[in-house]
Amino acid sequence: MSFAARSEPHGLRWDEVSLGVLLTQEYDRLKEEQSHRISTRDNLMYATLVSIAGVVLGTFQTGSVNLLLLLPPVCVVLGWTYLVNDEKISAIGHYIRTDLGPRLGAMVGAAQPVFGWEGSHRSDRRRRSRKLFQLAIDLTTFCLPGMIAIVIRCVRGDFSVLSATAVAVEIVMVLFLTQQIAVYADLRRHGDGIPPRAEAVR
Repeated sequence: MSFAARSEPHGLRWDEVSLGVLLTQEYDRLKEEQSHRISTRDNLMYATLVSIAGVVLGTFQTGSVNLLLLLPPVCVVLGWTYLVNDEKISAIGHYIRTDLGPRLGAMVGAAQPVFGWEGSHRSDRRRRSRKLFQLAIDLTTFCLPGMIAIVIRCVRGDFSVLSATAVAVEIVMVLFLTQQIAVYADLRRHGDGIPPRAEAVR
């Protein structure tokens, strides 16, 4: 099926669109989504830092350590949203490298990958050390503050049944987020695989 140069007011007619054009358009849309998710992911990091500062300031102003119990759920919700966006960013790159790119390359008979950057930036020698450092930052930002808040609240004592239940639930939440961030860290220097997706990550 050939691609004609003329266009309609509302875009290309269906019978004028070749499979190659469709794949190229799919690539453009995927990169747009990836860019949007990267921006959202990075902003979530800043939002978490602001939230931590707000809870800590409120605790000092009111003198109520119970306010610290707000910190774990806030960090977990923002951290989970961060993780979901980060997983989708990686999934888009994986799909382009292992599916979309090879299909388009086979159509045009390319000797080299048609989207070379998608794979080349993953193969430098320092990638693993960068990913390890990023993992440490993610855990420090989204998990450590919640655990510190729980420890401080536990040290202060004076537990009611409600506060003890809240602490127990929050510990489970923080530990679960910690495990998920570690699983999806993608520390490999080479390869196009991504960790098997947990059913909870959507």
